Amino acid sequence: MSNLDNTIQQAISTIPECLAGGYVDLSSGMLLGIKTVDSHPQEVLEMLAAATADLFQGPNVVTIENMFKKSRGLPLDDFHYFQEIIVNSENLIHIFMRTKENQDHVVTFVCRKSANLGMVLTKARAALPKVEAAL
Repeated sequence: MSNLDNTIQQAISTIPECLAGGYVDLSSGMLLGIKTVDSHPQEVLEMLAAATADLFQGPNVVTIENMFKKSRGLPLDDFHYFQEIIVNSENLIHIFMRTKENQDHVVTFVCRKSANLGMVLTKARAALPKVEAAL
């Protein structure tokens, strides 16, 4: 996982005002990699994978995804409709992105809210293939 951690660190350095990055496996509920500029309590890190799974696979989210797919005539299986989720908190921007090759993997980045959201998204999207390939 050293390669994954190094790649996450490289991505953090390219994303504006990025403070942390992580890689979550939704199917196992595990946080496979994480890099932060600050230390965080272990309880917070342990909850990151579970919270990410809730964002992407909670029962209401799956129901909404299926409703969108049905209304657009898309198959109800084989893919997830929601690919990115952005959460703005009081001081931070949280970006959650499904990987392209494995729909059960999510890469996440946390940036200061003062960062330009468009640049954060552009740089995070550009970093996604490299982070995904590092696993």
